[in-house]
Amino acid sequence: MLAYTVRRILVSVPVLIASTFIVFLVVVNSGDPVANFATSRQPAPSQAAVDAFARHIHADQPAAERYWNWITGVLHGDWGPSVQANLDIGHDLFTRFRVTVTLVAASLVIALIMAVIFGVFSAIRQYSATDYAITFFGFLFLAMPVFWFAVLLKQAGIWFNEQTGSQFLGTIGEKSPYLDVGTPWNRFTDHVGHLVLPTITLALVSFASWTRYTRASLLEVLNSDYVRLARAKGLRRGKVLVRHALRTALVPLTTVTALDVAIVLGGAVITETIFQWHGMGEMLVQSAQTVDVYRTMAWLLLSAVVVIGFNLVADLLYAVLDPRIRYD
Repeated sequence: MLAYTVRRILVSVPVLIASTFIVFLVVVNSGDPVANFATSRQPAPSQAAVDAFARHIHADQPAAERYWNWITGVLHGDWGPSVQANLDIGHDLFTRFRVTVTLVAASLVIALIMAVIFGVFSAIRQYSATDYAITFFGFLFLAMPVFWFAVLLKQAGIWFNEQTGSQFLGTIGEKSPYLDVGTPWNRFTDHVGHLVLPTITLALVSFASWTRYTRASLLEVLNSDYVRLARAKGLRRGKVLVRHALRTALVPLTTVTALDVAIVLGGAVITETIFQWHGMGEMLVQSAQTVDVYRTMAWLLLSAVVVIGFNLVADLLYAVLDPRIRYD
């Protein structure tokens, strides 16, 4: 297992370098931050100031040289210069990452729990009213765009706060995801309140497809020979389901969850924008609007590392869920 993990990490390094280099070329050629600097300020800056700004963001260097300087700088903790004065990209990135990882982790946990529970009920009650109801709501949430569902829940949160006279569902409309003042209990309830609506948004959209995977995989396992043998030997149905069938059925769900982490991160960008969170989503939007190359690349690099890490964890979980899988 250790040797396999080391091999996977070593293989991931060139993949990460190649992908970030391609993305870097796309980002560099997506706009001209120097032209934006020259035309967006009043009074218009002098040519010397424009040239100094170009040198500051390394726009006077070839793209390949800029990438090399950036990737080697990241290894030493230098994430590159931002078009915004006095902005430390590294500090800004990890501050926002703490906010985003709270939202993504909460939504993933809830979506997985719901996917397993509803997927199992749908499989063991195949073609029943329960199965049809779960299928209906699964396809309903699967068909809803993230941005539309987020706006709908935001309006529902505003209505709830107005009707109850509370602010439990977050201070909707204020540009702050967290309350950093007051008693510990007030801070805790404020954190939970801000998490409720965006977490529901991401969790329901994700769980819809994962439930279908769980159902289909469990139905296939329940009809397999070793499960029939276990039932024929007199083992209780619940024990066969939990200890034998469900563990094997979770392997496809593990795969699709790891692959969908990138989709969840993309959905978090939309969700954070709608619910006005100071997370990585807002960072990406601001970076794209200002053509902030190194700030955009910081977001993309950290997201790529997270996705690769999740896929590695998923591969390692296969051996835990299915004892027939071994890594030599």
